[in-house]
Amino acid sequence: MKQFYSFVRKETWHILRDKRTTVILLIIPVVLLLILGFAISTEIKNTPFVVFDQSHSTLSRQLTDKISANPFFKNAGNVHSAPETEETFRKNKAKIAIVIPASFADDIYISGKTDVQIIIDASDPSEATNLGNYLQFMIRDFQQDISGMQKRNLLIDSEIKLQYNPQAKSAYTFVPGLMGTILLLICAMMTSIAIVKEKEMGTMEILLVSPLNPLTIVLGKAVPYFVISMINVASVLVIANFILEVPINGSLGLTLLLCVIFTLSSLSLGLLISSITKTQQSAVIASVLALMLPSIILTGMIFPLESAPVFLQFVANFIPAKWFIQALRDVMIKGLGISAIWKELSVLVLMTAVLLGLSVKMFKQRL
Repeated sequence: MKQFYSFVRKETWHILRDKRTTVILLIIPVVLLLILGFAISTEIKNTPFVVFDQSHSTLSRQLTDKISANPFFKNAGNVHSAPETEETFRKNKAKIAIVIPASFADDIYISGKTDVQIIIDASDPSEATNLGNYLQFMIRDFQQDISGMQKRNLLIDSEIKLQYNPQAKSAYTFVPGLMGTILLLICAMMTSIAIVKEKEMGTMEILLVSPLNPLTIVLGKAVPYFVISMINVASVLVIANFILEVPINGSLGLTLLLCVIFTLSSLSLGLLISSITKTQQSAVIASVLALMLPSIILTGMIFPLESAPVFLQFVANFIPAKWFIQALRDVMIKGLGISAIWKELSVLVLMTAVLLGLSVKMFKQRL
């Protein structure tokens, strides 16, 4: 029993000796509970919509007010033309446009039947389907309310138009997100492991006494993963376009530029992780905790970001994958140009510059 106790004490001390790994292991359950508990939600909340009200009647305002009062939706204002409606989608100011015809009130009072058009940004088809169902339910509820007041059966027919993805293919959503995940996996995680492995094996000291300076060593480690990432980007785009039938509606050059910038930021993240970890195990845990999970959950790849608490939406702004996936969807699916994604592109360039400078500086300090 004494030998068993000594062995357990030795193993416990072996675990606690690496303080960084111990802290990560203790933090993981808390972080996972907070992120998964708050961020993962299939509910639709605070979805921005605009109204193209051509009727300007009391009845149309009542319908708008009813939708605005629901916590699932957030009124982003009125538009006054079809091109302005399209512009709100292009600038990501709204995900829904409700088009109320000029004869809306007259048709209700005279014939007892009218229609409303609902245009939904379907670049995320599952979200678009839920939004359409919610809105149709609310319009039916409004229909029953006014039927009770008019004391006759009234009908409001809601026509749904799916913008950018009329067939509601799920691949339109997952391809940009999977590209971000693949680049993170190859660049960030594998780069951090490769450099930490040199430290564990003791070969880093050999490299340091060689004629190569630290910056050359870092670039030498990063370049092969950059090339592999570009090969994977090309293969994913070919498979997505020719097999999954996901179109590249925008510029192919702009798509590749986004991938290059995001790859550089992912490499910088991997280098930064390698500078603060001592073992491959801790590097993998840090990569999964700090990169993979947030990039899957807090980027709108699977779950709508609008449904997350305000604090997590704020945190998502510091995740490069969020800006990459959003910009890539705008270019590939919506066919937008650089003028529409300049904000996302600028943020990615700034993040890449900051991460690269910080990681190289910390890497030199550790060496």
